[in-house]
Amino acid sequence: MVRFSFAGQELCALRSGALFWPARAALLVADLHFEKASWFAMRGQMLPPYDSLQTLGELTALADAHDAREIWCLGDSFHDAAGCTRLPAAAQDALRALTASRRFVWITGNHDAGLVDHCGGEVMDEAVVDGLVLRHEADPGEVRPELSGHFHPKLRLVVRGKPVARRCFLETRTKLILPAFGALTGGLDVDHPEIRRALGGPAQALVPVEDRLLRFPVAA
Repeated sequence: MVRFSFAGQELCALRSGALFWPARAALLVADLHFEKASWFAMRGQMLPPYDSLQTLGELTALADAHDAREIWCLGDSFHDAAGCTRLPAAAQDALRALTASRRFVWITGNHDAGLVDHCGGEVMDEAVVDGLVLRHEADPGEVRPELSGHFHPKLRLVVRGKPVARRCFLETRTKLILPAFGALTGGLDVDHPEIRRALGGPAQALVPVEDRLLRFPVAA
C-alpha cells in the first residue's frame, strides 16, 4: 500500500488497481465489469465463466484486509444493466453479504446505466465526497478534484528489450483516473487520444510496486 497526496487528501494506491482512502476507511474501485463473460456468451463468443467470482473474491479480500467501512464502485461495475440477474447464485449471495456489511455505493457508468437490481447498496450517477467528485468518466471541463474510471489505463514500456504492460493510475493536479479492477478487462494506452482529451494536459502514470509509487510522465 503506497500513500500519496491528491487534492489535499492522503490516498493509497494498491497494486490491484484499487484506491484506499484512510481518512474514510473507504475502498474505491472502477470497472469491475461483472458478468462480461456471460454477456459475450449470449452473443456466441464463449469465455471462461469465472470472471465475476474472481473479481468479487478479490474485492471482498481487499475490503476485509483494509477493514473498509465504505466501498465506492466508479461505474461499469456490471458489463450491462441486467448483469446482476445473471450472476451465479453463489456470487449473488456473496455480493449481497458484501453490500450489507458496510456502506456500498454503485456509481453508474456507460455499461450499467439504468442499473436497477444491484444486489444491495446505493446507486448514484455521481457523488461529491469530502471535496472530491466521484464519477465514471472524467469530465474535461471539471475544475474540482475528480476521481473516475472508464478508460482502463495501461502503461506500456520496453524493459531490457521486452515489452511490458502494467495497469496504472493517471494523475493531473485535479484528476485521478483509476485502472480497471475487473478480472476480464483490457486496457487503453495512456497516450490514447481519448485519454489525453479527458485529462486536458500533462499527466503522470502511477504504478504502485512493493513499497513505492513509480511515476512516469505522460505528454499532453
